[in-house]
Amino acid sequence: MHHQSFGNILDSTRMILIKKIVKCKLCKKTVASSQGNTTNLFHHLQHNHVIQFEDIKKAQSEKRLGGPAKTSSSTRQRSITEAFTSTQLYERTSKRWQEITNAIGYHIAKDMAPIATVERNGFRHFMKIIDKRYELPSRKYFSKTIIPSMYSTEREKVAAELRYVKHVAATSDLWSSRTMEPYISLTVHYIDNKWELRTRVLETAYFPSDHMGEMVGQGLRAMLSAWDISEEDLVAITTDNGPNIVKAVKLNKWTRVQCFGHRLHLAIENTLKNHPPVERATKTCKKIVSTFAYSWKKKKALRKAQQDMNLPMHKLKTACPTRWGSMQMMTARILEQKNAITRVLTDDRASRHLVPTWPDLDVLEAVNKALAPLVEFTDVLSGEEYVTISSVKPVLHILHSRVLAEEEDDVTLTKTIKSEILAYLDDKFSDPPTVELLDTASFVDPRFKAAYISADCVTTIQEKVKMEMKSAAAVHPESTAESTEPQPSTSSEEKKRKRSLGRFFKESETLSSTAPTVSPEQAIEAELSSYSVCPVQDSEENPLDWWRKHQVNFPTLSKVAKKYLCIPATSSPSERVFSSGGNIVTCLRSCLKPDMVNMLVFLSKNLE
Repeated sequence: MHHQSFGNILDSTRMILIKKIVKCKLCKKTVASSQGNTTNLFHHLQHNHVIQFEDIKKAQSEKRLGGPAKTSSSTRQRSITEAFTSTQLYERTSKRWQEITNAIGYHIAKDMAPIATVERNGFRHFMKIIDKRYELPSRKYFSKTIIPSMYSTEREKVAAELRYVKHVAATSDLWSSRTMEPYISLTVHYIDNKWELRTRVLETAYFPSDHMGEMVGQGLRAMLSAWDISEEDLVAITTDNGPNIVKAVKLNKWTRVQCFGHRLHLAIENTLKNHPPVERATKTCKKIVSTFAYSWKKKKALRKAQQDMNLPMHKLKTACPTRWGSMQMMTARILEQKNAITRVLTDDRASRHLVPTWPDLDVLEAVNKALAPLVEFTDVLSGEEYVTISSVKPVLHILHSRVLAEEEDDVTLTKTIKSEILAYLDDKFSDPPTVELLDTASFVDPRFKAAYISADCVTTIQEKVKMEMKSAAAVHPESTAESTEPQPSTSSEEKKRKRSLGRFFKESETLSSTAPTVSPEQAIEAELSSYSVCPVQDSEENPLDWWRKHQVNFPTLSKVAKKYLCIPATSSPSERVFSSGGNIVTCLRSCLKPDMVNMLVFLSKNLE
């Protein structure tokens, strides 16, 4: 029997007005209604159509009570304002709607989320729960309006910061997206008026031209020009050893700093390639890691062996060809888990040939002992939130004197690896322009000064710093202390203020004597001499904090420090731009236009 609506049932009752016998539309039976009432009809429904009878009974009860039954928590009737505001959507011109929309745009840009997020059911449901009055705009609105507006605002903010910066350093590199579209990035580094090291990604430009040195040089110049940065204000640019970027910097006649991380990587890579036993042991390690990576049974057996042998519950690590540190970590993990690995591989006849032999283990031990201390130096010099360029000379000194120095218990292979790495680094960092720049940066760092400068070069560096100070004083002959906004003072306050005793002495000295004049050369000489005899700052302290406190005492030398200490020692900032670009141009977002890629990378790296 099909369920009938209330209207059909009530139609049957209305027929009593013209008939004494009514036919039920549900079961087609006749029901007597001689007295013109509906009692027999309800009895018929109660005994023959229970569901319909309960529905009619419930409807009558609600009608008698004036609506659905209410709980105690909802007995208060809502006001007209509450009922109106609970359903009315925010106007797009309202402050609340704009705040929520801009917050979503910030999330998309900063967290590198797909713009299509705003059209996904889960996110739309989330926003409905957050605020029912907010109507989420379309993906097109965010891509065409919100993101470009945020980019324009942030770009003006960064441009305003750069207008008050005298010297900048840069890092740059070329890379290809997942869709194999070529890009070139430019990142600048500078020290602001608060003596904080700042990093700004300026451009991630689509670069379809041939990657010749001439074209790369023109592209870098165009990007600097687009941001109104003079080439004379570019102190140096840090790059890797790519022939095209090296040639571009040379053609532009810019000062180039070799990436310390890339040089160290090449030093280690070239050294290990010269020793066949090392290459054989490394290949064995890679095969072992691969075997465990693709077998869940071996992973389970490895965990069981680790528990039985009381070894750390660590997973094996994979080596990356472009990161020598990953190779060292893979080697160290193999040595740590060698007993567990041997047990698991021995139990399987198909993988017994991968069990590391004693000669392989001896080679790995020798390599690990030589390379393990170098990992920390690479990580420290790859930072971009603190000064790094001034630490290159001290690091080279420490490598010679302690880290890569030969020890009594070193085997022949370890000694050879150490000596070859040092020879490579000494060769690459021995050209005069590089030595002069690194010595100058080290000298203006209050932690080091002349401690790591060879004795026969100290005088030369001091003369260079004097020339830099004279140049800085000529450009800004006025007071070099931090510029602050002048505080307004009223003439009435001057009149009411009583003259102190010290003021009487000051006026008397002004009238009776004249201060001795000091030439700019004498001032620079005195400033440099005073800096040289100051106590050296603790090596764990931030040199920018020291300059912030002592800038008043060394107004001209502080400008030289601000010029050189902003240079990064590695090109890691540019590689971090690659990582951001890879997180934005994913396989599911391969249709992003280059302009949108530039805006999204810019916002993700520069928004605070």
